[in-house]
Amino acid sequence: MFQTYEEIRQWRNETMPSVAADHFQLNAFHDQVMNHTVQLAKEKTAKEQGIPPAPFAFFLMGSAGRYEQSVWSDQDHGIVFKGADQKYFLHLGEEISRGLEITGYELCEGRVMASNPLWCQSIDSFKKQITKWLEEASWQSLRNFSILLDSRVLNGKEELLLETKRYAFSRLEEEPRLYSRLVENFEFIKKGIGVFGQLLPDQRQGLRGEIHLKETAYFPYVNALRILAMRKGVSAASTLNRFISLADTLPFLKDYEQDFLQLLEFRLRFQNDADNYGKVHLLSIEQLSRNEKQELKYLIKRGNQLFDKVRCLLKEEGAL
Repeated sequence: MFQTYEEIRQWRNETMPSVAADHFQLNAFHDQVMNHTVQLAKEKTAKEQGIPPAPFAFFLMGSAGRYEQSVWSDQDHGIVFKGADQKYFLHLGEEISRGLEITGYELCEGRVMASNPLWCQSIDSFKKQITKWLEEASWQSLRNFSILLDSRVLNGKEELLLETKRYAFSRLEEEPRLYSRLVENFEFIKKGIGVFGQLLPDQRQGLRGEIHLKETAYFPYVNALRILAMRKGVSAASTLNRFISLADTLPFLKDYEQDFLQLLEFRLRFQNDADNYGKVHLLSIEQLSRNEKQELKYLIKRGNQLFDKVRCLLKEEGAL
């Protein structure tokens, strides 16, 4: 269908305005754009390097893995394969990263991409990597472990990633002491509401009167459901799918699921005008009406409340 990455970029630019206001349409479209890009990268790599030497899966992580992208997004992805021919798949990962950059997805500053050997490994190597991350239990290693679990296959053999996740859950079950470290990793949440009930703007250099919506309002929901998914062995990456998977055993989540859906809708209302990835999560407090400010404060409070409930639940279960 597409012969060049530039053609995909043009199609992306032309189509994006028609899907940008609906969370589900927007993320389905991102999947289409990225999948066309991966297909083209696979074809280019096959012409240069031959056909893939083993079954593999190209998977998405981060907001893409959770099916929670906004209009602009950076790259977070990896490759898991059978066998030991990392060289071929690293070449493929580099081509995919290059293609995605051209089609409109910025390179990940932390290099969480299939072009990085850390995120392009055989299934056996990933299992060893998981063990190493959990044994080390540093802030960065547990962050990497969490990033891997927020993943889903976009192209290739889903069972390869599923086997990797099952191994991760089994190792975590053997080391319940790690939950306290994981919660510590997640519980740093940027304060969004002051002591007088006012919205607090981000104080980082270069920002004036803007709140970082992702870090302040969005992360508490995502982190709460991530830790529950780890605890219950839920392989779904999407926060909404995690809500659904956990609803039968934890019925209190239902109300918070509606809050999270409301937050996703709120986010899109104010992000359509952002012209790059750096601005897409920033929201000017001044542009909000009185009712919108109240709505945002409510959603922030509910997210923090959800995270606190999950932390208390883990304490009751003896995991903390």
